[in-house]
Amino acid sequence: MLRSFRDILDRASLGGARRLVVPNPKEEDMPLLSEAAAAGLIFPCLVGDGEAIKSMIDESPLSEKEYEVIEENDRQPALNRALEVLNAHDGGIFMQGGIPIQNVLHALHDKTRGMIPKGGIMSFVSVFPPLKGEKLILVTDTYINNHPSVAEKQQILTNALKLARVLGIKVPKVAALAAIEQVNPSIPSTLSAAILSKMSERRQFGDAVVEGPLDIDCALSRAAAERKGVNSIVTGEVDIYLVPEIDTGFLMAEALVFFGKMKTAGVVMGTSKPVILDLAFVSREDRLARIALACLLDGEGGSYG
Repeated sequence: MLRSFRDILDRASLGGARRLVVPNPKEEDMPLLSEAAAAGLIFPCLVGDGEAIKSMIDESPLSEKEYEVIEENDRQPALNRALEVLNAHDGGIFMQGGIPIQNVLHALHDKTRGMIPKGGIMSFVSVFPPLKGEKLILVTDTYINNHPSVAEKQQILTNALKLARVLGIKVPKVAALAAIEQVNPSIPSTLSAAILSKMSERRQFGDAVVEGPLDIDCALSRAAAERKGVNSIVTGEVDIYLVPEIDTGFLMAEALVFFGKMKTAGVVMGTSKPVILDLAFVSREDRLARIALACLLDGEGGSYG
């Protein structure tokens, strides 16, 4: 089981360089791309204004590495071409680059060149290494889905379980969070959490244990859970925190970073290829781990060359 960002980087570096496609790359992307290429994680494929891209490359260490530039002078054609390049290969990773995030999310839904399988949904999984360094924890959905239904939460959880297993967590323990630990028909999040927990009992998530509803107190402390009458192997040992809606997820991720001083990386799940978004609460120091995480997910595709 991978327990730290260093473990993720070390494991990802064993898989060979992955094709990383970036539409409209920004100047501030170059140090990160250079570092990732030097670490053997990626082969950058940069789509946009060729002259501007080459000028940025010449001013960075990336000039000494292998890369590809595809000429597309306008923003939307660059985004479309980047998706077409990815769809033409078995493996590969998409990185946001200089395209506004809503444009990216809209394009990923495109029926012709998008990357969401029929019937699927995207979700964002944030990964945190706790300060004690015991193991990685996952929080989802921290960006994309505003008020997911029970069916959508089922898919959001399925997405997170896939990432957990890539990280070597064989039987993920999931806390389906709500405001309280008791089922209350007046609080919809407790109902959906209870449904997901029952689905887990029926093994609809495979080798995973989902407990809910749980409040944060019960999720973090087995003693607190038992005091409240909740007896579960999940309490105090959570691998995945499934939040009820976007307000909770986004604020929780930001609070862990800004108040808790925790590192974070994350990736879009539910797409046919790994997708990296440029979220403000991910520090520059943690962005290499974000690429390494995507490289691990791309492990089922082929490495460049």
